[in-house]
Amino acid sequence: MYVKKYRNYKYLLFVLPALAYVAILSFFPAASVVFFSFKSSRGVYSLSNYTAIVQAGLLNSIIHTVIVSFGALLIQLFFAMLIANILIKSLKGNKFFSTVFIIPYGVATVVSAFIFALIFSPVGGFANSTLHSLGIQDVNWYSNIYSSMGVVMFADFWKNTPLVALILLGGLSSIPPSMNEAASVDGAGPLRRFIYITLPNLAPFIAIALLIRGVSEFNIFALPLILIGYHPSLINTLVYEYFNSISSVGYSYAAATVLLLIILVFAFVIIKFGGTAQYEK
Repeated sequence: MYVKKYRNYKYLLFVLPALAYVAILSFFPAASVVFFSFKSSRGVYSLSNYTAIVQAGLLNSIIHTVIVSFGALLIQLFFAMLIANILIKSLKGNKFFSTVFIIPYGVATVVSAFIFALIFSPVGGFANSTLHSLGIQDVNWYSNIYSSMGVVMFADFWKNTPLVALILLGGLSSIPPSMNEAASVDGAGPLRRFIYITLPNLAPFIAIALLIRGVSEFNIFALPLILIGYHPSLINTLVYEYFNSISSVGYSYAAATVLLLIILVFAFVIIKFGGTAQYEK
């Protein structure tokens, strides 16, 4: 009995560095932000900061953040699935393609943001130059909030799809070929095999990809700040805008706390309902 307890404590020692890392670099800063979000500029603890940011248009920032985050996630997941299904096959040139397609993920976010700022520049940008050469009128990509968010989603899709594709490729590699072969012999077509074999087996990997990329999407900052500035505002750019003003630092803490709650809810939903549980009969 004592030996068993000793072993448990020994295992705990190996976990302590990770726990210390989470506590010092994650939990403590997050708890501090939540605590100071209730402190007004007069030093009184109340909900005044939250009331102020709601009246200032926080709901619009939340909507913009949700649109960009889920829009980018869906685009990445769709194209990552296509890429993973191509890479899993023994096709000529796959080794070269598998090396090239990972390059965008290695490009620094700030660098990719400036690249797409040049591409979608209303004056002399590559996108408008291409449209002009095809006889199509130039487009002001930042003329409204939806096209502006579309630029951010496209830039984010280009940079981060390789990571999602690699996760899904790992999932596809774990599916025994015999399962698809047996289903094919039984007369199941490609669509039925995908729905009843591939998708259930990929569900845990999709959940992992959604969790990793989803948290990053809600925390997106450099891309929208460089590409579209503060308008339309996302929660993170709103936090940064408030923090740069001495009189509204408390607002930035409150907005950051709202973002933290959104991320926690998103992570809980993915962990709770992700994986293979929804496919079990």
